[in-house]
Amino acid sequence: MAASHRRRVGVLISGRGSNMASLIEAAAHPTYPAEIVVVISNRPEAGGLARAAAAGIPTIVVDHTAHADREAFERELHAALVAHRAELVCLAGFMRLLTPWLIGNWEGRMLNIHPSLLPLFKGLHTHRRALEAGVRIHGCTVHYVVPEVDSGPIIAQAAVPVLPNDTEEALAARVLRQEHALYPLALSLVAQGRVRLADGRVRLEGAWDEGSALIAPRPAARER
Repeated sequence: MAASHRRRVGVLISGRGSNMASLIEAAAHPTYPAEIVVVISNRPEAGGLARAAAAGIPTIVVDHTAHADREAFERELHAALVAHRAELVCLAGFMRLLTPWLIGNWEGRMLNIHPSLLPLFKGLHTHRRALEAGVRIHGCTVHYVVPEVDSGPIIAQAAVPVLPNDTEEALAARVLRQEHALYPLALSLVAQGRVRLADGRVRLEGAWDEGSALIAPRPAARER
């Protein structure tokens, strides 16, 4: 049964837009509770613009270098989202720090995906730092955006094992596969109204599968 109201989503990108593509693919299904109504990039050369256009989604460039200051840039960005009647915003590799003004205008309606199990490894070079720290489990997080970077209430997380001979590139690829599954799931939960913010934390509505534990390192079957 198709959703009675599909939430309108604007996606902000700066590069190739692989997470954007996963959202577009999910939203192509008529039962998905959200639709991507515009993709906006701060970089004219972003590869994700062509991917979005090929999917029939309107694209806009709001070049941050063409604006006198951050306020002017963000006001144009905000106006573009409003013009397309966006109800939710998804950051998908958007490499600009946002001011409290813009975040405040989209409070509780702006999502981001980060390549670590927050609150670990905020900021950049997360996979390198995970390897340097010697963690055995790494992953990705979808969270609400707040003024403090990578610190908003957590909506969903996915974890992967860190393998003994992992390189930064191999670990990044493994996490990225989970990002492509996690972001559409998290957006779906928000769009369905199954995510509620209370006292700075996310409360999830409905029944959930307990699943199984991810253990790393997990011995081979013959060693158990």
